[in-house]
Amino acid sequence: MTNFRLKIIPLFALMFVVGGCRSSGTYKEPVSSAQENESPGVPDYAEIRPRVESRDELTVVFSRGDVELDFRKSFLASEAQLFTAIYEGLFSYHPSTMEPIPAAAERWDISEDKKQWTFTIRQNARFWNGDPLRAEDFRAAWLSLISPERDSPYSSLFDVIEGARDYRNGLERNPEKVGIIASGPRTLTVKLNSPAAFFPAMLCHHSFSPIHSSMLNREEWSPRGNERNWQPPISNGPFRITEMNEERIVLLKSDQYWDARRVSLNKLTLRYTETGDEASGMWNSGEARWISGDVNFDALTDRSGIQVNAMFATHYYFIRSAEKPWNDHRIRRALMLVLPWEEIRQGHFLPAKTLIYPISGYPEIEGISETDIEEAEKLLAQAGYSGGYGLPEMVIRLTPSQEAARIGGLMATTWKEKLGVPVRVEVIPYNRYFQSMKESGYGVGSSTWIGDFADPYTFLQMWRKDSNLNDARLNDEEYEKLMEKSMGEEGEKRLATLAEAEKLLLDRGSVLPISYSPAVNIVDTDELDGWFLNALDIHPFKYISFKAFRPLPGVVMAK
Repeated sequence: MTNFRLKIIPLFALMFVVGGCRSSGTYKEPVSSAQENESPGVPDYAEIRPRVESRDELTVVFSRGDVELDFRKSFLASEAQLFTAIYEGLFSYHPSTMEPIPAAAERWDISEDKKQWTFTIRQNARFWNGDPLRAEDFRAAWLSLISPERDSPYSSLFDVIEGARDYRNGLERNPEKVGIIASGPRTLTVKLNSPAAFFPAMLCHHSFSPIHSSMLNREEWSPRGNERNWQPPISNGPFRITEMNEERIVLLKSDQYWDARRVSLNKLTLRYTETGDEASGMWNSGEARWISGDVNFDALTDRSGIQVNAMFATHYYFIRSAEKPWNDHRIRRALMLVLPWEEIRQGHFLPAKTLIYPISGYPEIEGISETDIEEAEKLLAQAGYSGGYGLPEMVIRLTPSQEAARIGGLMATTWKEKLGVPVRVEVIPYNRYFQSMKESGYGVGSSTWIGDFADPYTFLQMWRKDSNLNDARLNDEEYEKLMEKSMGEEGEKRLATLAEAEKLLLDRGSVLPISYSPAVNIVDTDELDGWFLNALDIHPFKYISFKAFRPLPGVVMAK
């Protein structure tokens, strides 16, 4: 879900098998006496967690950062977690499998050609102020997000919708030409360019949330130092924000939420800490029962809560194609072929040779692993830069970390010594790094991308020439043709085409994968129910509750 959705994590992991996400129209939510028209397929919430009334307040710790509440502007993993509390789209994530569960959508119908989806909004779906949730709230929100003036990070996700790509690129100015239609208060019709079985999984992402009409043109949703006059956003999720500053966000359960009876927690407090020591202290004192950010592991008095699993995520470097001569894939491939890959990936417990973490059904492809200096020299000569003569300075832009310095140093030294490329390293502060990736003046950058749903498309769509997430500025016609071809295919044939597209990215040196990223959380699953290890490291707050009270280690309960 960043975009950069970047989470800084330690270099260790336990192997965890990530399964593919089913993409079909046969899902089921829990059936109650008030709900008799549900579609078949997903277990009752009782199988996810028992409801416990004894404790109803939870404090979670995240690393300090500038939190963006407007999901049209957001790209961070920590924000995606917060959004599970305050926003809800047509579908939401199953807390364990990450499969799509019907949320604001009560039911849906698919046309015979599988390109038109008609959703019926729940009659009892409301914003926290009591206003009914309307189909127009979805339509207006989606059109706002993909407007070319807004330049939203996730706008290219909407390209599966008829007319969306031309609209967000300014080629079509009439929103009526976009296949998003609110034909009634509770009826939303979406027309796709081609069949997309993964569409419900995509709709779980927060960028497909609705927006209350009063918030649509409000440019600033966060207080930004103006807490006294600030009005919280009117949202439709299971919780609503009541207080926000740079240190904490306080949320209360929304009594207007359509499924409020399923929500056990009455209060959420999200704490934002400056240091890992501060986070560890809150765990040790018992104030926080979930740490999702920087933490000092050595300072933990109880390490039983350390949870590690492999994510559908990859840490990688990329070579920009924005300027000559780096737009020549022969030069990028030469740079890739001389690197000492075993040494670069040393210390990473899940070294990655490919961009996409292996998921069920996706073809295995040959990744980047071999060093071939002779071939690199030939490619450079073919491109007109024999011995590196005439090549401009290559700028590697890094974050201020020891590991980035190690890898960046290896790249710089290798390229200078083996190919004669002049190289300079720039270190950018963390709070500026994401924005600097959008700017010019560099040739190599890095990111960690966490898939927003368990499908290769979430990794591959961001390398398209007009994607807002294409910081590498790749513009490769062969790649575009493969991606377009995949949009008209289904099943194994589609996955084979996507694998071919990924192989092209790797072979042409656009992406340099380093490691598959582990998710690291500190959470007491003996105390918290409804929190599961999963491939996206998203843990919807709706399902979390406390089990029977268990005292902290070394604490004796007085009678």
